[in-house]
Amino acid sequence: MRIKLRLTAIFPALLIPAIASAQDILWEKTYGGKHAEYLYDAIPTPDYGFILAGSSVSGKNGNKDEKNKGDLDYWVWKMDEHGNLDWQKSFGGNKEDLLQSIALTGDGGFILGGTSASDKGSDKTENSKGKEDFWIIKLNAKGQQLWQRTIGGSGMEKLLSIAQTKDNGYILGGTSSSNKTITPEGQTPDLYGKSEDSRGNLDFWVVKLSEAGTIEWQRTIGGKYVDELRSIQPTRDGGYILGGYSNSPASGDKTEENYGLGDYWIVKLDAQGEIDWQRAYGGEKDDNLNALIPTRDGGYLLGGNSNSGATYSKSKTNREGTDFWVLKLDESGEIEWQQTYNYGKADILTSLVENKDGTFIIGGYAQSEADKSGQKTPVKTIRKDKEGINDYIALKIKPNGEELWSQTVGSKGDEVMKRLLETRDGGIFWQVPQTALPQKTKRQPKAVMTFGW
Repeated sequence: MRIKLRLTAIFPALLIPAIASAQDILWEKTYGGKHAEYLYDAIPTPDYGFILAGSSVSGKNGNKDEKNKGDLDYWVWKMDEHGNLDWQKSFGGNKEDLLQSIALTGDGGFILGGTSASDKGSDKTENSKGKEDFWIIKLNAKGQQLWQRTIGGSGMEKLLSIAQTKDNGYILGGTSSSNKTITPEGQTPDLYGKSEDSRGNLDFWVVKLSEAGTIEWQRTIGGKYVDELRSIQPTRDGGYILGGYSNSPASGDKTEENYGLGDYWIVKLDAQGEIDWQRAYGGEKDDNLNALIPTRDGGYLLGGNSNSGATYSKSKTNREGTDFWVLKLDESGEIEWQQTYNYGKADILTSLVENKDGTFIIGGYAQSEADKSGQKTPVKTIRKDKEGINDYIALKIKPNGEELWSQTVGSKGDEVMKRLLETRDGGIFWQVPQTALPQKTKRQPKAVMTFGW
């Protein structure tokens, strides 16, 4: 399986009506070996290029130039603005190493964050601490390793989000099932183990690293059941905003009861990791947060999917199946507005982007459905070739949540948009796990880049 990347230019209908629906392929590249590659993150780089981050089980074949180390290895691909290779790197141990997140660092390099089950050997310098651990690797601008850390307890840790902090350190966000690491008598304490017991089944786990990669503090935050951290972002006051999914009642660190099967759970931390405030948002069914961003006005935008009606803190009912559910919060977590967006029978939101003018771009995917006669029932512009086929979608909304335009892109395959981000030239980068070329658009933005595997 190979990663395929396409760059597609799309022009505003108001400016160029004659080519409003055209999609010009500027370039197309395929990356990968003979086996499977999994792409989880991508960011634009200061030189107008891009860096892709994921994992691979392929050996030295195709255009992958390093041997596989074990099971899945971290795989990083740096390209220029035309998609040409600058460099690629593979890092791995004897078991599964899953790279989930990459961020730019102030020295021009990169920080990699993911989950590893490997013991010491090959590129791994430390043994596994439990089932899976956080595995952090610092690279310079050319992809050379500067240092690495294995961080975890005796159970399972899964890292999903990493970012650089104002002091040039790093904030790691993920989920943990481990209790406090116990040091046997006579042995040196593990400086990269877990400092607190689990609150229940799964907890939010946040780790703050210095610039050199040493732990400055860590926090376990959770209730008695399942609490999964999906996103962590630095805030302008030097603290951090955490967003995830929770089905815990008021227990442990959680101060509010859950509303339905599961809710959005937001926790605001100060610069030292202490809780400033927390809020749960949800209706009577299942509400699943996937994305969170701080906004320019000091508030926050939350996004995910919901099948709840207008109950409890949800004022906008879902229209059919599962819809996008977006909430705008002020800096203290009070709801300013909320909105649902319906495209198919199962709408899954994966990305949020704020534009300079205060508008927002939302990315995700939607599943098609059939009517009672067996024919496809059009829902907005979602394609209806076959029931259950996913199309990926983007929509732009005003600062108050009102929809400005929407775009859907599909093929004969099953598209699942992983991430959407804004590029330096005002375009939009779509991370999509499919090799299908976009087929149609509606009220397009300036530029769209799609890639997948």
